Amino acid sequence: HAAFRSILIANRGEIALRIMRTARRLGMPTVAVYSDADRDAPHCRAADLALPIGASQPQASYLNVAALLEAARKSGAQAVHPG
Repeated sequence: HAAFRSILIANRGEIALRIMRTARRLGMPTVAVYSDADRDAPHCRAADLALPIGASQPQASYLNVAALLEAARKSGAQAVHPG
């Protein structure tokens, strides 16, 4: 029995894809987050759900803890993987 049912991956690129592949093998749905610049990135297409978290600059998106936590809340993810 898993401690949580879904996971938000707070990263992008190959790292996020590797985490998603492992989660999929475990039967765990994944949530991707993306900046404006990464809207069509592979990690967004690979995830079960993808949510926007802000502008292209990392400080406004991937490094914005409040935006990441809000995405986790909206998605219902019980865990966040920092990537």
